[in-house]
Amino acid sequence: MKVEKIITDHDLQKAFHIRKEVFVKEQGVPLEDEFDEFDVLSNRCDHLLAYFNDEPVGTGRIKILEGYGKLERICILKPYRKFGIGKVMITALEEIAKEKGMLRVILHGQTQAEGFYQKLGYETASEIFMEDGIPHVLMSKDLLSNDEEAK
Repeated sequence: MKVEKIITDHDLQKAFHIRKEVFVKEQGVPLEDEFDEFDVLSNRCDHLLAYFNDEPVGTGRIKILEGYGKLERICILKPYRKFGIGKVMITALEEIAKEKGMLRVILHGQTQAEGFYQKLGYETASEIFMEDGIPHVLMSKDLLSNDEEAK
């Protein structure tokens, strides 16, 4: 299993295919709501692909905002969800945020995944809200390590 930053449009299309499978086909998100202006290779948004046995099976992106990173469009193809790929994906997105000087990350987590994110150190920061007909909560995580907090 590995996670790599997407640097070609060809790989970006692989990520789009995964998102269509998970969000559009499986969860019923309208196709026109799934893709936006951040679905390009740019310095404002980094996209990742997760591989299992050299097959692309997961994706996610991080949008850099003022003072924090926003993790978005995180998904793993259904047959691969029990292999720890989601945790590796989140860790890789957080590393990008740290490299870019972000001290905090946020995400809109589906309520069915809230426990997963909490195990990774995220705190729920809102009431439930609807996004594309799916219940979500705002979650956040401070990226300071214990060593940095002690300073």
